[in-house]
Amino acid sequence: MSVYYEHTYGVAARDTGLFGQCRPSGVLTLLQEAATSAACEIHVSGPEMLEKYNAIWMVVRMWYRLERPICWGDAVTIRTWHRGDRGATLYRDFDILINGTWAGEAVSAWVLADVDSRRLLRMGALAETLESGGAGLCKDRHLTKLVLPEHMIPAGRRAFHYSDADINGHVNNVKYADAMADALRLENLLPGHFVSQLQIGYHAECLAGEEIALQTGGGGARWYVRGADDAGKTRFDGVLSLSPLPVSAP
Repeated sequence: MSVYYEHTYGVAARDTGLFGQCRPSGVLTLLQEAATSAACEIHVSGPEMLEKYNAIWMVVRMWYRLERPICWGDAVTIRTWHRGDRGATLYRDFDILINGTWAGEAVSAWVLADVDSRRLLRMGALAETLESGGAGLCKDRHLTKLVLPEHMIPAGRRAFHYSDADINGHVNNVKYADAMADALRLENLLPGHFVSQLQIGYHAECLAGEEIALQTGGGGARWYVRGADDAGKTRFDGVLSLSPLPVSAP
């Protein structure tokens, strides 16, 4: 039996940027909200994992693909389930429907780490994940580490502040998409296009008050961003793809 969670969200003005399109961070916010609610329904939420296993969820990678942009006023239905993995990584899949029509998909990879030792727990040891997976709905996409271009150019620095941090005390996952968009000067790339694919790899957490150096690479329809601290350690990397706007899209 397939177990999934589904909810429909309205896209408000606050979720959109230039050209009326939902920002990449807005798309990730929709996915994050659905994932959080789904975790609560099957009793694997952050507070429950902390209480039962002294462990916290950490997202490793996120990816999405859209057939058309999500725009202001759209009703976006997110349907999500996990794969019931037995290794150290738990995959959560998503289908994205815009105004009732299938328009995209997403995949996220998570690990559950002990708060004190940072040792990773194996998913097969969690009774909560054994009978609550998506079964036949599960996708076969696995998110691998990005291979960045050899030539990356400096793209300024990004300071993280109070408004970037969440209840866990670190910069929220979706904020890295904003850092990518700003590093690439997305306002100059988007006219006539939309972000049709995005993948972010989370290497090490950032905290409010920290500042990282950004680099960009690629070109045309595929652009890369890397964020690193002053010691040269990668904190995150990502890639986004641009596609021409469909004729019917705003």
